[in-house]
Amino acid sequence: MSDQHLVEIVRHALIAGLVVLLPVLVVGLVVGAVTGLVQAASGIHEPIVGFVPKLVAMAAAAVVSLPWMVERLAELLRETVAGP
Repeated sequence: MSDQHLVEIVRHALIAGLVVLLPVLVVGLVVGAVTGLVQAASGIHEPIVGFVPKLVAMAAAAVVSLPWMVERLAELLRETVAGP
């Protein structure tokens, strides 16, 4: 296995990992922004009020997108094992 091939595998794995995590991260970003706006409008500035909804939404997004995530990672494994 050449160094170039190894670099290509690592690059592909990093991109696949980012793509797999993207739905959960986007949900966390959106819920965090909405929670921040609600906190600013209401004057409630407790950290736990912003943390709990984001945590619940991100966990729900992870559960909902888990089959897709597993399929993408299994596809990456198949491509890596099969080789060029």
